[in-house]
Amino acid sequence: MNTKSKTDPGTIIVAGATFGIGHDVALYLARAGWRVIGFGLEKPPVSSVAVASVTQLEADAQAEGLNARFLVGDVTSEEDVSRVLATATEGGHRLHGVVNNAAIGPLGTVLDTDPELFERILRVNLIGPYLMCRAAIPVMATSGGGRIVNVGSGASWGKPNMAAYSSSKGGLNALTTAMALDHFADRIAVNMVIPGGGGIVSGMSLGRVSGDATKLQTNAVGTVAGRVMNGRDLAGAVRFLMSDEAEAISGTTIDVGCFAHQGSSTPLPKRAV
Repeated sequence: MNTKSKTDPGTIIVAGATFGIGHDVALYLARAGWRVIGFGLEKPPVSSVAVASVTQLEADAQAEGLNARFLVGDVTSEEDVSRVLATATEGGHRLHGVVNNAAIGPLGTVLDTDPELFERILRVNLIGPYLMCRAAIPVMATSGGGRIVNVGSGASWGKPNMAAYSSSKGGLNALTTAMALDHFADRIAVNMVIPGGGGIVSGMSLGRVSGDATKLQTNAVGTVAGRVMNGRDLAGAVRFLMSDEAEAISGTTIDVGCFAHQGSSTPLPKRAV
C-alpha cells in the first residue's frame, strides 16, 4: 500500500481544512512528513462562526517550512473537487490519502428544519465525502492503494435536536463500511475517526452556542485524559490510520473521546474516591 518514501512521501488531501479541527489535522500531517493539500471555505458556513484566509494559512505553513497548500473549495462542487485532486497529483505526485472533514451541523428536529437546510446538510456531510472519494479512489487504485479517513460523529447513532446532522453522519458511517468492503481488493483502507466527549471548541460547536465557549464545557464528559478533546488528539488518530503501522486496518472506527453512544454506559465526569 502507499507508504512514505524519501523521494515521494505521498500527498494527503484534507477537506474542510481552512479552519478548526480540519486545519489542525492538515498541519499535523504536514509536520509528520506528508505533502498536504487542504481546502475549504473562507467564509463561515451555516451555523458556524469560523472564518479563514487561505492566503494567510499558506503563508503560515510556508513560514514553518511545511509542504502544505491551502485552496478555496466547496466539497459539494464536483468542479472544485476535481481542481483539488488535480493540484494534489500535479507533477506526478502520488495520492496517498484523503481526509473527509468538511461538515456543517445546524441543530433542529425534522419539524423545525426546513427541506432546503436538510438537503444542504446532507450535501456537505454525506454527498461531499462521496464526491471526494468518487474522484480519488480510481487514482489510488491505479497507484497501488491508499487511505481514506472520514470524520464522523457520535450523532451518527442518533442524538436529540440533531435530526439532519445525525442522518448525514449515520449515512457517512454506513458509507465508510461499504467503501471499505468495495475497495478492499484495491488495497484502499477506509476508516472513520470520531471527535467525542463534548466540550470541543470548533467553528461548528461555537456556532451552536452563539460563540460562547464556556457553554461548551457544561456537563461535557471529555476524554479519559481528564480534559476535552482537541484537534491534535484527532489528528494523531488520523496520522496513525495514514501510517505504515495501520496498513492492514480498514472498516473500523476510532472514537477519540467518549464512546457512550456506542452502547456503553455514560462515563462519570469525575472518578469516585
